[in-house]
Amino acid sequence: MRKLICFASVACALALASCGSEATQSDSKQMAEGALHLLQPDYDMTYATPTPESVKAKMDTVLWHLYEKTPMRLVNAQGDTIANYADITADCTFDTKYRLSSYEWGVTYSAMLAAAEATGDPEYRRYVEERLNYLAELYPYLKEVYEREGKLHPTMLKMVEPRALDDGGAICAAMMKQQVANGERDEAIGAMIDNYFDYVINKEHRLSDGTFARNRPQHNTLWLDDMFMGIPSVAVMGTYANDPKYYDEAAKQVKQFAQRMWVPEKKLFRHGWVESMSDHPAFFWGRANGWAILTMCEVLDQLPENHPDRPYIIALLQDHVRGLAALQGNNGLWHQLLDRNDTYGETSATALYVYGIAHAINNGWIDAKAYGPVAVLGWNALADHIQSNGEISGTCVGTGMGFDPAFYAYRPVSNNAAHIYGPAIWAGAEMLKLVSGQHPQLNDSAVHFYDEDPEIDEPIFELTDDNKGRLVQ
Repeated sequence: MRKLICFASVACALALASCGSEATQSDSKQMAEGALHLLQPDYDMTYATPTPESVKAKMDTVLWHLYEKTPMRLVNAQGDTIANYADITADCTFDTKYRLSSYEWGVTYSAMLAAAEATGDPEYRRYVEERLNYLAELYPYLKEVYEREGKLHPTMLKMVEPRALDDGGAICAAMMKQQVANGERDEAIGAMIDNYFDYVINKEHRLSDGTFARNRPQHNTLWLDDMFMGIPSVAVMGTYANDPKYYDEAAKQVKQFAQRMWVPEKKLFRHGWVESMSDHPAFFWGRANGWAILTMCEVLDQLPENHPDRPYIIALLQDHVRGLAALQGNNGLWHQLLDRNDTYGETSATALYVYGIAHAINNGWIDAKAYGPVAVLGWNALADHIQSNGEISGTCVGTGMGFDPAFYAYRPVSNNAAHIYGPAIWAGAEMLKLVSGQHPQLNDSAVHFYDEDPEIDEPIFELTDDNKGRLVQ
């Protein structure tokens, strides 16, 4: 490595004098060599440019944790294993740490499919194929028990008779993606898709203009979460069924949610909107804004390039990224309430933003130079929370809707919160693409993104007209 040109001795002497008694012997030596500028900050988190290998290693740690914690096994109320489908009872449920048919696991299946594509590692696809096939095998037996006895364990009932967008939207979208990727249709999985989507498109409560809504906690309430719980499945159905009316419906839903929930002066979405309120308080919950950016990415991935609403959604996504980037904590995490620094840094929101920002860069919707460092800082913070056993810390548990800050600020965190695992895998998959397709490098101690490899390993360099790095003289 070429030596840095020393600073002028006069400048060094002046700098030493100004430091006075605070200059240590080590500092003085560094300054005498003209290198005090290159002293390393005492970061309390990782500050570096990740490599594809380091990203994949973190993803794999989570993958194998999920293989271990989600066996395909049923137990009855007494905890006895049900070995044969014919012995399924109304009280049976999954013998797993995480629910294989939940919306959190719908996210996880979609994330694993993306990871399989990004890494080329068949283990990610195998995880999805095995578990979706397992659910499809269970489905007719569960239906039979429900028709005969009129009851099922609440977890299993959601598979047979969805009663909320949470029950069906995310897993329906993942199943359709898997079927499209396979290039052939499995009849058993197709039956589950039809059942889930029938609820989403025909049975979910709506406002008078058709916007997905709930009657909880108030009549005609919009939850920002429901952008993700419902809209991506509608967009993916456009591709699965080769029917453009679903693209139109998905884009319309995005616009109608934004009409009520987007706060332009903040460039963020409020978490809840109640039709009967005269004022609409805005609490910018982290994970809900994560669902929003994920939804926009999911819809854009499905919409044809010439769809008339595509420019609107891209512009909304770009504005959202601007709002989010301005509020990232200096440790890389985003806060539980985004605009309140007195709330804790939260990992599931961070993972969703890392995914959304990296995905937007990879698709050319936002500028890598401006937002690549934001994604890197967020990924490093997230990776620091991935423990050696694959658990991830710092995640808010399931959360309803509130209209005061204490409700959000005091929500518990848990390594067992299922909401983090899919977003973490999805963030890793997109970061792998980002660092493989772009050229992040430290320059003057800061992360920068370059159009081409600068082909230099000096700590400080400048670019020539041909985009090659050269030592600062």
